[in-house]
Amino acid sequence: MAKVLMKGTVAIAEAAVRAGCRFFAGYPITPQNEIPEYLSWRLPEVGGAFVQGESEVASINMVYGAAANGTRAMTSSSSPGISLMTEGLSYLSGTKLPALVVNISRGGPGLGTIQPAQTDYLQATKAMGHGGFRVMVFAPSTLQEAVDLTYECFDYAERDRNPVLLLMDGSLGAIMEQVEFPPMKELTDEGTRKWNLAKHEGETRMPRMLTPVYPEVILENENKQRALLTKQWEENDVRVEEFMMEDAEYVVVAYGISARVSKEAILNLREQGHKVGLIRPITLFPFPKKTFQNLNYDQVKAFIDIELAIPAQMRDDIEVAVRGRAPVYEYGRSGGMLFDDESVYDAIHKIVTGGAE
Repeated sequence: MAKVLMKGTVAIAEAAVRAGCRFFAGYPITPQNEIPEYLSWRLPEVGGAFVQGESEVASINMVYGAAANGTRAMTSSSSPGISLMTEGLSYLSGTKLPALVVNISRGGPGLGTIQPAQTDYLQATKAMGHGGFRVMVFAPSTLQEAVDLTYECFDYAERDRNPVLLLMDGSLGAIMEQVEFPPMKELTDEGTRKWNLAKHEGETRMPRMLTPVYPEVILENENKQRALLTKQWEENDVRVEEFMMEDAEYVVVAYGISARVSKEAILNLREQGHKVGLIRPITLFPFPKKTFQNLNYDQVKAFIDIELAIPAQMRDDIEVAVRGRAPVYEYGRSGGMLFDDESVYDAIHKIVTGGAE
């Protein structure tokens, strides 16, 4: 397919349709409103259903119902709206139901601001809801990557019978770039037929029940299976980009829009002879710990966490992965204040030249 110029939120919506999504329920909130707006007319074109729920709580439970019938379902929201959905997300995981959740994040805490931010990292990677469940978290840095990951996320969710989160800040949601869309998937219910509640015409089988309620012993076993699933993600599904890392002495760690700005700063620093590289986690959970463990710490002198968050939220994961073998610095903006090339360059330059505390 030829490349088309498209806004980030709209590109995600079209990619979801092409991945086989046939149900969406959501509630308006800036800066993700173009996703439900687009799907409100696009889904009926392909035989799908769109519902604007009366709230985020209602919407996530509608997704729960659609997923239980084997339909590829999704919702989207932004920061405070995701908080309202977390109970439903826990029930989705507890019932072992697949769904895609998209968070086009904004500043906080509280109502915060409608401007872009990356202050949902801890929520996304540590506590999407009660009960200790985990979800795979993907963080694109380009719109093409957002399209490709959206297309794949439904497969991951269905494979694992677990929700998947796509985390993208409002900057990436608002920008326009050229993207190339994958083909429309021709889906059957083969992947869900063994467990979904939909009964086909002429089919004879015993009634089924899907539930997040288990006796204690069974629930413990279910949680052991979830722990094993997390280990399998860590072994097989971690994604990371390494940029100019071959001889890097100073390593910037950034994701999403922050990584894009950091790359420009790194190129400028390289021109001045400073050996700076970038590690960009694409899966925020599982975090790419092995990438840090495999570095040459006789060569690497320090790490710099660049985030649209104050304090930096990813820093704890970096510290765990580094294990004290090099210092970790941070630079961030918050409350909807965005980076520019010069400020990120200055922050990294101060550390590289020994001027940062």
